[in-house]
Amino acid sequence: MEFAYSPKVQDLQSRMTAFMAEHVFPNEALRASQIANNVRQGRPYAPWPLLEELKEKARAAKLWNLFLPKSERGAGLTNLEYAPLAEIMGQALWSSEVFNCSAPDTGNMETIERYGTAEQKKEWLEPLLRGDIRSAFLMTEPAVASSDATNIQARIERDGNEYVINGRKWFSSGAANERTTLLIVMGKTDPNHADRHRQQSMILVPKGATGVKVVRDLHVLGAMEHPEGHPEVLLENVRVPKENILLGEGRGFEIAQGRLGPGRIHHCMRVIGASELALKLMCQRLSSRVAFHKSLAEQGVWRERIAESRILIDQTRFLVLSAADAMDRLGNKVAAQQIAMIKVAAPNMACKVIDWAIQAHGGAGLTADFPLAHMYTYARTLRMADGPDEVHRNAIAKQELARHAARA
Repeated sequence: MEFAYSPKVQDLQSRMTAFMAEHVFPNEALRASQIANNVRQGRPYAPWPLLEELKEKARAAKLWNLFLPKSERGAGLTNLEYAPLAEIMGQALWSSEVFNCSAPDTGNMETIERYGTAEQKKEWLEPLLRGDIRSAFLMTEPAVASSDATNIQARIERDGNEYVINGRKWFSSGAANERTTLLIVMGKTDPNHADRHRQQSMILVPKGATGVKVVRDLHVLGAMEHPEGHPEVLLENVRVPKENILLGEGRGFEIAQGRLGPGRIHHCMRVIGASELALKLMCQRLSSRVAFHKSLAEQGVWRERIAESRILIDQTRFLVLSAADAMDRLGNKVAAQQIAMIKVAAPNMACKVIDWAIQAHGGAGLTADFPLAHMYTYARTLRMADGPDEVHRNAIAKQELARHAARA
């Protein structure tokens, strides 16, 4: 793996850093104010006015659709080349939408790009790539342990030229957003299939279809995530054309494995950026505050934590870059163990570093005066989103055991 970034990537890093400094960081307060105003007006899930303006600036700067490797529809970057750019976006977690690189849209776009028909791409992928609409991914269910995807109970049943969908989903990130028009739903088409991994399918569902109901939005660690939301969604006798099935019946688990790999690594890339910002804020705070007659930065315990943070961030970054390189060279399936490793390592690292940064800020670290509380919520959520730590550790161990058993 080449550790030095190419001139192309260095140029993109420089341009994105400048864009963030000019258009993103100075607008943190305005964004919060506009979202709060939407809430007061009874439209908490409406787009905030500045967003479209920033998106147009990013598009004009050619900082648009930077993900989507091995596709003429993207920017022509590999996963390894995209990593440092996603890290920059992670310094302001909302900024990824400005560049049309936000979850769950990126994963959904890669899914349709990879598995969709020409008609599905025209109807859904093209407007997503333009940033005209948003989407959501409906997999997790409140009634079952969804960390085992074979537990999924939602039903997708063929009825003539249509599929009928019934089920209840939650943590459907983005589904509450007013601009979300597409839901990718995972459910069972053949619950009695002998192969448990051939029971599931994925299907494209217009959010406005009859029978789709956003029941409630969910607090995440006590906070609401306007305007995206992570709602509970009820699907009651929802009918869509048979052409909306992705890849074919029984292919849902296969699609999920292909979709979640890129999504997982994108989250890990961003959370490294959030951790870098947390370390920066920690150092600034410790250098500016005095306790017991000397600055906090001179206290031994804080030097230990600063040093450990630096080590943890760099360790995790190299692990993420290694996984991205394996995805590019060997494919997502072969790189599954590396992806699982970073999905455990990155959120746990971020939780520790951000927690120390909060501690360094005292009570202020718990408030919205600093981005730390929101960053911690994001990092802690990632220990369950796209599969909990325990499932990934189990997968890592199984692959390791199999490798050594084969050698024996």
